[in-house]
Amino acid sequence: MKARACPLCGAKMKRNGKTSAGRTRWRCTSCGASTTRRIDSAAKLLGAFLGWLLTRRRQADMPGGGRTFRRKTARFWEIWPMPPKVEAPRRVVFVDGIHLGRKAVVLIASDEEHALGWHLCRSENSRAWAALMSRIAEPEVVVSDGGDGFAKALRETWPGTRHQRCVFHAFSQVRRYTTSRPKTQAGAELYGLARALLSITTLGEAQGWVDSLLSWSERWDAFLSETAAGEDGRPRLVHERLVKARRSLVRLVNAGTLFTYLDPELTLEGALPATNNSIEGGVNARLRAMLRDHRGLSVERRLKAVFWWCYAHSPDPLPAAEILRVMPTDRSIAAIYDRLGGRQRLEGTIPRWGDAAVWSELHHSGPYRMDWD
Repeated sequence: MKARACPLCGAKMKRNGKTSAGRTRWRCTSCGASTTRRIDSAAKLLGAFLGWLLTRRRQADMPGGGRTFRRKTARFWEIWPMPPKVEAPRRVVFVDGIHLGRKAVVLIASDEEHALGWHLCRSENSRAWAALMSRIAEPEVVVSDGGDGFAKALRETWPGTRHQRCVFHAFSQVRRYTTSRPKTQAGAELYGLARALLSITTLGEAQGWVDSLLSWSERWDAFLSETAAGEDGRPRLVHERLVKARRSLVRLVNAGTLFTYLDPELTLEGALPATNNSIEGGVNARLRAMLRDHRGLSVERRLKAVFWWCYAHSPDPLPAAEILRVMPTDRSIAAIYDRLGGRQRLEGTIPRWGDAAVWSELHHSGPYRMDWD
């Protein structure tokens, strides 16, 4: 055991017997003050907790076995590890949401190496996206899968950022309408056009693809306009799904977000990604793997597990002891709710942590829990 410094005068202390509880007593060689050294093992336990949560290890294999491990680490499920403010701008940021319940979504922003931010909400909407993006420095390009409300949040929060719509999600949306084996010639041609999106590498090819889409639309316009009487007697489109598929592509072309990755001004520093595979495969896939490894967690604990994973993979996570000191807990957030008066003040204060409606259910003041599933 290393020698201690006196908390009063800073001089060296030496051992001075033991207390009745068996702890070593220390006495200052200068002022004579006496004290004992209390060892706080919370930081070490937090490290063990994260060592289990972020890996495939079983609780039974942890020190003390399953029951003892759960008892000693139960307190860490009350912590909500929050994202830091990212002030260093990135060239490219990927954004996506992972759904963990009927009304529980964690929006995540990342670069190619780290999780930059995360935000809890009920659904993907402009207010939630803006809350996520407001704590991250404006990047040059953002890649998304076209979540609800994202375009509005981008205009308001990152007005100078260029938007790249993930071309694989654009293709997948068409495939959802046409299937991978279309039964009509028009559907087969549109499916082929959508699939060609995945192999475009130059602006010339992109312009050729747009011309092909316009040509297809003109050629099959009469076919797509065919109507028939519905069950209520009103006319409806016979090929409604093909019309929706066409509309999804035309909307992206008109918005100018489909081929941002080919812009010569943006590619001077190197190639840009056309998909958000970096977050789908590098973040969301690993989060889902972690949740599969720890099946049986409640919705609230699944949310906190996602928060812990994101924080552990953030650019500069704090040491365990500092995390325990500064991160909010269920009790501290509940105390804030108690002090706030009125729902408008609540919704204006809580966005740093998550959607107010979700937090109100997680910290319901009544005697019964309000879980989502």
